[in-house]
Amino acid sequence: MHAREALPREDVIKFVLNCQKPNGGFGAAPNHDAHITFTLSAVQILLIEDALDKIDADQIADYIVSLHNQETGEVSGDEYGEVDTRFLYIALNCLSILGKLDRLNVEAMAKWIAACQNLDGGFGMVPGAESHAAQAFTCIGALTIAGKLDLIDGDLACWWLSERQLPEGGLNGRPEKLPDVCYSWWVLSCLAMMKKLHWINRDKLRDFILKAQDEDDGGIADREGDVADVFHTNFGLCGLSLLGTDGLDQVNPVYCLPQKVMHRVKQDPWNGKDLSK
Repeated sequence: MHAREALPREDVIKFVLNCQKPNGGFGAAPNHDAHITFTLSAVQILLIEDALDKIDADQIADYIVSLHNQETGEVSGDEYGEVDTRFLYIALNCLSILGKLDRLNVEAMAKWIAACQNLDGGFGMVPGAESHAAQAFTCIGALTIAGKLDLIDGDLACWWLSERQLPEGGLNGRPEKLPDVCYSWWVLSCLAMMKKLHWINRDKLRDFILKAQDEDDGGIADREGDVADVFHTNFGLCGLSLLGTDGLDQVNPVYCLPQKVMHRVKQDPWNGKDLSK
């Protein structure tokens, strides 16, 4: 939105660095335990602020590798061992930004992710789990970074994703659920990675997102008439960007970051491609 100066850069960087733990990972806030999710968030924020030189990439890589089962490909979220596709995607995302993908067993990770695709074309949190659009994003994003999209049935996945669009134009996360603005990101990003954005009605989706915007405070809610929040505002704007809406920077569908900062990523699989088609 061309408004980076809205948040003081030095204050943002200082806060992020104060969230790092001795093991190399980052917590959600100072004095919180490290988790792989917040570690990626920290790296993404520092990437946007062009401040990756403030961190030790090897130390962060050591932390992420400590959560990675090199034999099975699985990745845990923290020391307590919870495993699902989100954490595997995060590991690939984070270490590709830092140029440390060689620290991971990418082949094993890709095979584990491919095993999470279900007969309906969707993806679950682990092999055999219920299909969900947000999990599709983590799986397709992980395979895109790994260069292994050929391991899945892409057309079936895109069919399942396109079926998430409801008559009112919005997208849901799984069958028989209400449409929600956040799926404008989870679904559209997958279709963009698979070059199938034309499989949904863009105009109806754009209208659905815009109707969810609060006319007074400017934020975007999950759907029209509900209270706006930062989460849905972010993913609503990202969805509008993927739809080619004027006035918004282009967003990278793999990393959910502005395309203009991606030249700083050491191993970006998109390499500046036009993602608006």
